[in-house]
Amino acid sequence: MVVTGTTSGLGLALSEELVRAGARVVMTARDPDRGAAVLERVRAAGPGSAELVLLDLANLDSVRAAAAEVRDRTDDHVDVLINNAAVSLGPHERTADGFELQLGTNHLGPAALTWLLMPSLRAAGTSGRPSRVVTTSSLAHRVGGLDLDDLHWDRRRYSPTAAYGASKLANLLFTAELDRRLRRAGDPVLSVAAHPGLTRSALLDNAVARGGTWRSRLLRLPDRITSQPVSAGIGPQLAAALGPVHGADYLGPTRVFESRGPAGPARRTAAAVDPVSARLLWAATAAATGVAPDPAEEPPTSRDDR
Repeated sequence: MVVTGTTSGLGLALSEELVRAGARVVMTARDPDRGAAVLERVRAAGPGSAELVLLDLANLDSVRAAAAEVRDRTDDHVDVLINNAAVSLGPHERTADGFELQLGTNHLGPAALTWLLMPSLRAAGTSGRPSRVVTTSSLAHRVGGLDLDDLHWDRRRYSPTAAYGASKLANLLFTAELDRRLRRAGDPVLSVAAHPGLTRSALLDNAVARGGTWRSRLLRLPDRITSQPVSAGIGPQLAAALGPVHGADYLGPTRVFESRGPAGPARRTAAAVDPVSARLLWAATAAATGVAPDPAEEPPTSRDDR
């Protein structure tokens, strides 16, 4: 199993739980020192195994190198990819490739990684036991829309909250379009999504550390008071990775407006299931990243394939 963003929060807790269950976990981290420190902690969690691959989702060269390393280490067999890493609510920054940082880190980098690892996922899956891509979205996908003509906020006044919401909306559109194409191709891979509700993670702390806006600073205290612990927040991701699911399922907490509680079906906005937006985003993602989409074939437009 490959888990991104494992040096803190959800990713670290996920890695520990998966190793505790006996899995072989490939953890990714941007910082080699932080990655090495948590690697030993995860290895001590249980009977499974853990190893580290360096990955910066805000740098496509790093994404390509990490994907190649994962494919080599796993002999091209990956059962589950959990796209977990994210940034939120910082100032208007750019990735190494010139993308708006939140969209680049939360959607474009994970999409490129998914496409590059698809041969390994396809090889590991069977009709009776498909491999899985789990993409982590958020309640914030409901906050705003996705402007496909200005993905990187070149023309609009930048809003950290709206940009984060747009990146999480992109996660759900990508999940849906990937599912459509996998079904059309007959590949033994499931594309599903999950969100952690209100969970205490390092997202806001990291935003503040990057010089985050007043909004990220203001939200830190209520976040700590109202959020559930990370050990509970990983429930939907674990259910998506290991439980009974169907392609394009979306899981989240089921209590208090999906903020906490056991995992179950989560609600999406109409924008998150719009097939036209999903296909346009797919094409825009391929053009921006320069990574060949996989599956590549365009699904037919018909009542049976909506």
